[in-house]
Amino acid sequence: MKFNRSRLAFVTAALLLGVAHGAFADDKPFAGQSITVLLPSPQDANMAADFEKATGIKLDLQTASWDDVSVKVSTALLAGTAPADVTEFDWSWTGQFAAAGWYVPLNDVVSKETQEDVKGSALFNINGQLLAVPYTNDFRVMLINKKHFDDAGVKAIPKTLDELVAAAKAIKDKGITKYPIGLPLSATEGASTSWYLLTKAFGGDLFDKDMNPLFTAKDSAGYKAMAFEMQLLKDGLVDPASTGLKDSDINDTVFAKGLTSIMISGEPGRLGQYSDPKQSTVAGQVAAIPVATASGTTRSFGLLEGLGIPKSSPNQDAAKEFVKWMTAKEFQIHNYSNGVLPTRTSALADLQKDGKLISGEALVAQAPTVEPLFPAGAPTWYPQFSLAVNTSINSVAKGEISIDDAMKRIADAVVEAKKQ
Repeated sequence: MKFNRSRLAFVTAALLLGVAHGAFADDKPFAGQSITVLLPSPQDANMAADFEKATGIKLDLQTASWDDVSVKVSTALLAGTAPADVTEFDWSWTGQFAAAGWYVPLNDVVSKETQEDVKGSALFNINGQLLAVPYTNDFRVMLINKKHFDDAGVKAIPKTLDELVAAAKAIKDKGITKYPIGLPLSATEGASTSWYLLTKAFGGDLFDKDMNPLFTAKDSAGYKAMAFEMQLLKDGLVDPASTGLKDSDINDTVFAKGLTSIMISGEPGRLGQYSDPKQSTVAGQVAAIPVATASGTTRSFGLLEGLGIPKSSPNQDAAKEFVKWMTAKEFQIHNYSNGVLPTRTSALADLQKDGKLISGEALVAQAPTVEPLFPAGAPTWYPQFSLAVNTSINSVAKGEISIDDAMKRIADAVVEAKKQ
């Protein structure tokens, strides 16, 4: 009898264990698997542990600067290998990557309701295929150090570029910062996007509806934008060392330490980071302002970044779990403190309602002015165009070529890229 009771207890325990295991498996169907994720730095320090706790999936998070990530992704894809199971997928890669067929469509991962909540999803949708899900709402504003402005006696928020320059000169004259304007001039993507923003600030666009360059004439907005950048450099408002600095360098090691006062091409998501005393020495000093323009009427454009899964990934199901987890509303609200502005309208609304959306008034004012850089979507030849832009800017800043030469070089690169 004792044996029978013991046996019954064993069987009961086994059944209960099986039920428990089944519940666990249903809740975390990919527990025990491992994935790699490749994203630009910085990312949430607890991301791997939190993701494993939520899903049971082990995460190898690999981070580098945006430019280095871009090189790693493109190099691996061209070689026919997976750079990671989940990778950064920039808005500018959509045309090229869609044509190459490198990424898994994610229509079955993201519901229509989520796509409605994440308005920027359309930037990654080609012929009905959603190739990436936006995780950071990167549009451009200008960022200023309010304390520097107050210490220099600048009370009014600049609305025009002339007013912005006047404020920078006042800050420099007071000795508050030696180089008050942060502007990347290196041969990197940040130099390209800053020029794009200033082209809009001077009232123009890069291309006409037929994708013909609009920036070669001296009276064009693009020409004026590059001349403006070089004048800032000549006037000592931009550090000459910027020819060797990426935008991440200026954001993280210059502006965040109070060594410069104005970010020309500011990322609103970084406001959370700058307001955290653990990550910045300028906590309580930074604010976003609408982009100052030649006319005083603000303009901006979007540079959303998404999460994509290469077709060469061997762990696509587990990778999809990461995409869902990182783009969920709860994580987006949490991730705002790490310098990532949510892409979900509902997450932004909650942050604003709770008084946690830093410079919310300025962001709300800027958001309706955000335009796509390419209304028809990023062309397949965007990488060649951007490379020509930032290498030309870098060469002009170093005194190696003229602005005329730079504009011709960029326009010629477009012509050649279109032939390919």
